[in-house]
Amino acid sequence: MKKISRLLAPIAAIAALALLIGDAHAEGTYRNPDNRNLNDAGEGSYPVPYKKPVVAEISDALQRIRGYLDTATPTRVIHSVSRAPVTDFSKPAADAIFAPSNGDFGVMVYEMGVVHAGLLKAHEVTGDKRFTEMTARHLQFFADKMPYFRAQEEQFHLDRANSFARFLDPRSLDDVGSMCAALVRARFAKVGPDMSKMIAICSDFVAKKQYRLADGTLARKRPQASSLWGDDMYMGVPALAEMGHLTGDKAWFDDAVKNVLQMSGYLFNQQSGLYTHGWNANNPDAPQFYWARANGWSVMAMSDLLDVLPKDHPGYPQVLAQLRASLRGIAQLQSGTGLWHQMLDRNDSYLETSASAMFVYTIAHAINQGWISPATYGSIAQAGWIGLSTRINAKGQVEGTCVGTTFASDHIYYYNRPTSVDALHGYGPTLLAGAEMIKLLKNPAVAVEYKVRTYHYMPASSGKTDYREHH
Repeated sequence: MKKISRLLAPIAAIAALALLIGDAHAEGTYRNPDNRNLNDAGEGSYPVPYKKPVVAEISDALQRIRGYLDTATPTRVIHSVSRAPVTDFSKPAADAIFAPSNGDFGVMVYEMGVVHAGLLKAHEVTGDKRFTEMTARHLQFFADKMPYFRAQEEQFHLDRANSFARFLDPRSLDDVGSMCAALVRARFAKVGPDMSKMIAICSDFVAKKQYRLADGTLARKRPQASSLWGDDMYMGVPALAEMGHLTGDKAWFDDAVKNVLQMSGYLFNQQSGLYTHGWNANNPDAPQFYWARANGWSVMAMSDLLDVLPKDHPGYPQVLAQLRASLRGIAQLQSGTGLWHQMLDRNDSYLETSASAMFVYTIAHAINQGWISPATYGSIAQAGWIGLSTRINAKGQVEGTCVGTTFASDHIYYYNRPTSVDALHGYGPTLLAGAEMIKLLKNPAVAVEYKVRTYHYMPASSGKTDYREHH
C-alpha cells in the first residue's frame, strides 16, 4: 500500500494543480497558457503546467515552505520524560533535550544546513527579511544554549544522548560539514549572533579529524571499512571552501579542490557523465549505482566551491570542467515531467524530488554565474522547476523526497526507499532552486523567447532570431 500511495502522490498533486490553474482541458493534462490560441490542436497538452514560471508564483511557493519550516522547528528545551519546558538554566538537568521537531526536522542535522543555505539565498534574491528569521532564531538558540548543554555533558556524561552532541563531540561529516558552511554563510550575511566557537569546532573536525584515505580524500568506515560516498563531496567540500572564504587561507581551498578532483576520480563515470553513489577500497571494481541524490550532492558541492574559489586558483578550471561534464550527463536524463528518477539511468524507478531540486538549483545557478550557456540549459532548469512546483503542497510541505539512504549494493534497496514529507532533504534544495529560478528570470543577460510553442533561453547579446511559425 505504501508503494501504491507513493506512486499515486505525483498524480494527485498534478490533478490538484489542474483545479488551481484553471487552464486544464482534462484531468492531469495542461494547455500552455503562453500560447495565444488555446484551441490550436498543434499546441498539444502536457502532464505538468507547461509555461514560463512567474516570479510571484515562485515567491509564494517559497513563502509557503518557509512558513511550514518555521512552525515545524521549535527552539525550546524540555524535560525528556515529562515534556515540560526547562525553565531553570542555572544548572543542567540530566534529562534536558531540544524539543523535537516535526518528523526528522532536527535543528542540527546536515539537511538543516542546506535549509539555511536556501533561506539565505531566498532573502538575497527577494530582499524579504522573513526568509532569514528562522535562521536567526536557530543560531541564537545554539549560541544561548551551548554553554548549558556543555555543562550537562561534563556533569552527566550522556555521550550521544546530549542534544548538542553533534557540536560538543562531532564524529562524522554528517554532524558538522553542512552546518559549518551554513554558519559561515550566515556570518557573511550578518544573520544571527557570532558563531565563531561553533565554526571553529566544525571546521577543525572536517580538516583534521575526519577519516580519510591515504591520499587525503574524505572517506568513511562504513558500510565497509574504507568507503567513499558521493554525499561527502557536499558534507566536506563546502565547509572547506567557506573556511577559505572566511580566512583567506589558500590551504582550505587547496583541500577543497583536491577532494573534488580525487572524489571524482573514484566515483565519476566519464562515459555516462554520472557519479556512482560510492566506492569501497576492498572492492573497487564493484557494480555502480547511480543514485540521483548522490549526484545532487556532488554538483551542489562543486557549485558552492566555485562561488568562493579565487578564479586564479590553479584548480578553478578543473573544477569548472568537472561541473560542466556532470551537468551535461544529468541534463540528458531529465524526464518528461521535468523531474529526475531516483536511479538516474533507470526510468522505471520513481521520480524523486530532492535530487531534482538540487539539479534545478545548480543548473540555474551555473547559468546565472556564466559557467554554462542559457541555450538549452535554461529550458531544462525551467522544466525542472515546473516539475518541482507540483511537489509543493498547500501547506508548504515538499512531497516525493526519498528518506535517508545509505550506500548500498543492490537496486532493490534504492528502488524501494520510501518518500516522505518529513524527509528534510527536499526542503533546502527546493528553496535554493526557487530562489535561483527567480534570479534567472530576472537575469538581464538572458532573454526568453517563446517560439514554436516552446521556450528558448538565449544570451541577450546573441542577436535576433529568425522564426517563421508554422500553424
